[in-house]
Amino acid sequence: MALLLSVLRTAGGRVPGARVPGARVPSRRYSSRTSSSQFLHESVVPTMHYQKSLPRLPIPKLEETIPRYLAAQRPLLDDDHFRTTQTIALDFQNGVGKQLHQALVAQDQNNKQTSYISDPWFDMYLSARDSVVLNFNPFMSFTPDPKKEYDDQLVRSTNMVCSAVRFMKTLQAGLLEPEVFHLNPAKSNTDTFKNLIRWVPSSLSWYGAYAVNAYPLDMSQYFRLFNSTRIPKRGKDVLFTDEKGQHVLVLRKGNLYVFNVVNRDGNLVEPAEIQSHLKYILSDSAPKAAHPLGVLTSENRDVWAGLRDRLVAAGNAENVHLIDSALFCLCLDDESMRDHIHISHNMLHGDGCNRWYDKSFSIIVTKDGQAAINFEHSWGDGVAVLRFQNEIFRDTTEQPLVHPGSAALAVDSASAVRRLTFNLDSELQNGIKKAKENFDSAVSRLTIDAIEFKKGGKEQLKKSKLSPDAVAQLAFQMGFLRQYGQTVATYESCSTAAFKHGRTETIRPATVHTKRCSQAFVHQPGKHSVEQLRAMLADCSQYHGQLTREAAMGQGFDRHLFALRYLAETAGQAVPDLYTDAAYAAINHNILSTSTLTSPAVTLGGFAPVVPDGFGIGYGVHDDWIGCNVSSYPARNVHEFLQCVHKSLEDIFSVLEGKPITD
Repeated sequence: MALLLSVLRTAGGRVPGARVPGARVPSRRYSSRTSSSQFLHESVVPTMHYQKSLPRLPIPKLEETIPRYLAAQRPLLDDDHFRTTQTIALDFQNGVGKQLHQALVAQDQNNKQTSYISDPWFDMYLSARDSVVLNFNPFMSFTPDPKKEYDDQLVRSTNMVCSAVRFMKTLQAGLLEPEVFHLNPAKSNTDTFKNLIRWVPSSLSWYGAYAVNAYPLDMSQYFRLFNSTRIPKRGKDVLFTDEKGQHVLVLRKGNLYVFNVVNRDGNLVEPAEIQSHLKYILSDSAPKAAHPLGVLTSENRDVWAGLRDRLVAAGNAENVHLIDSALFCLCLDDESMRDHIHISHNMLHGDGCNRWYDKSFSIIVTKDGQAAINFEHSWGDGVAVLRFQNEIFRDTTEQPLVHPGSAALAVDSASAVRRLTFNLDSELQNGIKKAKENFDSAVSRLTIDAIEFKKGGKEQLKKSKLSPDAVAQLAFQMGFLRQYGQTVATYESCSTAAFKHGRTETIRPATVHTKRCSQAFVHQPGKHSVEQLRAMLADCSQYHGQLTREAAMGQGFDRHLFALRYLAETAGQAVPDLYTDAAYAAINHNILSTSTLTSPAVTLGGFAPVVPDGFGIGYGVHDDWIGCNVSSYPARNVHEFLQCVHKSLEDIFSVLEGKPITD
């Protein structure tokens, strides 16, 4: 179970949210050719075999949600404010909250094909009017290829495009290995078990996996990976998917190109031909786009919706459709990366001109072969994107289809590659100019810094019987207390993909235990013995583990309370007092927004703060070190915060080694 919880924390999105309309995999015709060049692998268990029998996301009991909510509020409020919030919360539990809960349960019983959170969460996400840049889209950078010569921009780009198409074909043919976490792989991750479970009816297959301690995860979001785009509409965006698209969208110098990567038979185009087309784009002498259309995707959603309507009306509908229906976006940057901070800024936002932020995902490859995925977050959470990235990294490094020195196919790329040109009137040109100004202003306020704590990691913490994730979260609490003298609202994402159409739940790492422990370490270092401090660390770890288990099993409080409020609002009811309480607003103003990621395919991940006075904390606890990649706006000092986090980790590991804390 501990392994499963660790994976679900990793897979959770920082700002999750998207409705998933079912476990549909788009159909597409394929030729009889099924060679290794077409598929990543050919699973004997169909991709969606477990989907029908996945358990449904439970709605927590209201009499359990309210105590959990109050427990999370306790470290954030003084006694007087807590008593007020407690009274309001208990009145809600015994009054209007009980009625809303009953209505939510009844509604859920009438919608057994999905989860209770899916529609409201999706609606919340696509109704947001802020720019997707910094506010929603995160990035995950690829680990460099172990064979350095394969990090050439043309070679790596070609291999990534080929592997991405192979992933898509494997998924759409139902041959992609189902997403299952094996707690006893010796029993469940075997050919014998797979050959047995594939004959179990889909309506019962989950139970067969569960019997051998394997947990299939929801895969209903996967079809949105390809041919998908978030389209701006006034008031609320829509997700668009066109499975007929056979082309990839490529951006370079703000210019947009398309060419087919799937042929008439539904097969991957010859890799040497894709290499030829990318070589053609990389050698195109066209100047940097005077009016880079992609920067419009960084605008306020209503502003972009109006400009998009004008763009279509100006005779650009065909080209706009080519963008929307492209399999995915490949961004070829002409810059080389100086260091990991430069990588973070470039992959998170770039210059705004060489991106189409609305595509489901973009693969970015820089001049020196650094690569990353930047993804639009509304269509799904981290489960699908991380699986995709892991598979692409494995395929490009173990089975690359082009090599350094490989000759590009002698084809007429000038005819096959189409550079899109647009009719832009003065209003559109001014809109692009204004969008670029707004973009530059927004990203100029963002600072990113990182640390690598080298004095210990997962192995030492587990020997001390402490949760590595709990210790990392405690270090953030200690660091913020050391810097600002406060305990503040903190968000840690946790996937609920163990359930049908599961989304995410929030772990609340700021607890009475972390507050007490942080104060002991930061403000009272000489008052407690090493043994007492170790006991406090154990309390923090144990309680954090409990919160993580509850969240992963759909027993947090955040999504339940959100759904109850959404139900009241959509029914036209007055918003209950619980939600107008200042404490409710404060706990949802997440000053510390955190997400963890550890994968051999990923070296760096990051996102912007979710509030102006917050930190965006991407972190990973590795075997013998801990890494943090943190962002902030001017209201906070990220460099000082990381120094405080580093000091906190030093103190924690000193105590674990039996040493007293030093100032």
